[in-house]
Amino acid sequence: MTWFDAHMAVLPVLLPALTAMMLLLLGDHGGDSHGGHGHHKLLWARRLGLASTALGLILALALLLRAAEGELITYRMGDWPAPFGIILLVDRLGAMMLVLSACVALPVLWYATGGWDAHGHYFHALFQFQLMGLNGAFVTGDLFNLFVFFEVLLIASYVLMVHGQGAQRFRVGLHYVVLNLVASALFLIGLALIYAKTGTLNMADLGLRVPAVSAPDAAVLQVAAMLLLVVFGFKAALMPLALWLPATYAAASPPVAALFAIMTKVGVYAIWRVHGVTFGDIGGASAFAVAPVLLPLALATSVLAVLGALAAQTLARLVAWLTVASVGTVLAGLGLYSSPAWGAALYYMLNSTLVIAALFLLAELVAAQRGDAAGQLVPAAPVAQPTLLGLMLLLAAASAAGLPPLPGFIGKLMLLEASSTHVWAPVVWTVLLLVGFLTLLGLARAGSILFWHVRQDVPASVSAGGSPKLVLATCILLGASVVLSLAAAPIQRYTQAAAEQLTDRSAYAAAALGAYGAQGSPPTTRPYRDSAQPSSPSPLQEAKP
Repeated sequence: MTWFDAHMAVLPVLLPALTAMMLLLLGDHGGDSHGGHGHHKLLWARRLGLASTALGLILALALLLRAAEGELITYRMGDWPAPFGIILLVDRLGAMMLVLSACVALPVLWYATGGWDAHGHYFHALFQFQLMGLNGAFVTGDLFNLFVFFEVLLIASYVLMVHGQGAQRFRVGLHYVVLNLVASALFLIGLALIYAKTGTLNMADLGLRVPAVSAPDAAVLQVAAMLLLVVFGFKAALMPLALWLPATYAAASPPVAALFAIMTKVGVYAIWRVHGVTFGDIGGASAFAVAPVLLPLALATSVLAVLGALAAQTLARLVAWLTVASVGTVLAGLGLYSSPAWGAALYYMLNSTLVIAALFLLAELVAAQRGDAAGQLVPAAPVAQPTLLGLMLLLAAASAAGLPPLPGFIGKLMLLEASSTHVWAPVVWTVLLLVGFLTLLGLARAGSILFWHVRQDVPASVSAGGSPKLVLATCILLGASVVLSLAAAPIQRYTQAAAEQLTDRSAYAAAALGAYGAQGSPPTTRPYRDSAQPSSPSPLQEAKP
């Protein structure tokens, strides 16, 4: 085994961390960028940031290729034995999330180099710290370090949120900071309760110990599970904890809002790991601790968010509401607690993240050509590039709404099929189809106002159109969504394999815990219901007669 193979799992964290430190040593590259010395530093910051992010994408793809073979890639910090040392572990899901994060980050960073990175201080260093936190959350093997990486990405996001300054950003940024601090405090309380009853926070070790905690002690674990659902639900934008997001994301600078599209998925990922796996079917007395509320809340999130999108008065706020709606759809798939539904939800999450990120960038491209009206959904002067921008919005709208043959349609179709025997199937079908229709209606309304209902008494935009760099960066994100459709079969097989791997606790424990895990295996209980292996239904998964 080469040095690279031995350290692959830690490199997604080390690479952005070292890049961020180099950028800090380079000095402040914002604010005074129009001066000779400042502009020189900004150019080097851009080159270093883009090179590091591109290298991160290559590294994530290398991990994905190894994980696709079913390998669980582990890294023990300091070579401390499990479960006492810090462990990083990359499985199919973790590798997929690393690739998704890099696929969003690279075009978004390129877009930011069009001028947004010069509107504030240390943008590129903060961007790398954000990537460090995101990547760390996707590869960590224990809950405490999940908290640590959450804090790293949140601290970076606090500053990125107000990047470019402005009264509106500072106002919503203050709310964002305060609410996240409260969520972090609840996170620690939840971890303390879990540790008090199990003596560990290692995720693989929890898979062995949680089922062994019987009533009445299991009640403490169930409270901890609910607390963590509040924390992760806030970060994922699960209703009613998502009301902060539309104003926050709409106020952020476009590249920051586009990067934040992946941040909600960190919350979704944490819910998957903790509530889908640890407190899933093998949880003993704590099994399915949040199942009675997760699916209803997820469906309610999608419905309320799409209604918010219909009522939005600006394109950026509409896209922010669609971010929440997409989270609801993904969590609805998780709440079905079956491998086919999980695989479908993962596929849908890939597309929705890319499309939402592209829409945030597209919103600024349109707003920049509408004069004083900017992104407000009111008639204004015609834009300088109606055909190009209109086609881009049409493609994004069709995919977000779930029209064939785009990946939004494929993902929702798989979700509908996976839920067909579930007791909640009529509700799931109704919500998914209704949300898709209303999403299309909301985006069609926005498109008609932006491109058709123009005011003839207002001079046309004198802008020559968006910078080719900005347009191309947005097109790359939309193009990645199209690739998901063209390569739907192999990607769907991967997401399905990732979902099934999550239910294989014995393999996860063996990889994460080594000899310690070999002393025993997770208690044998009913496996996740699978099309190839029927079993007793979960509380939310009773088959129809």
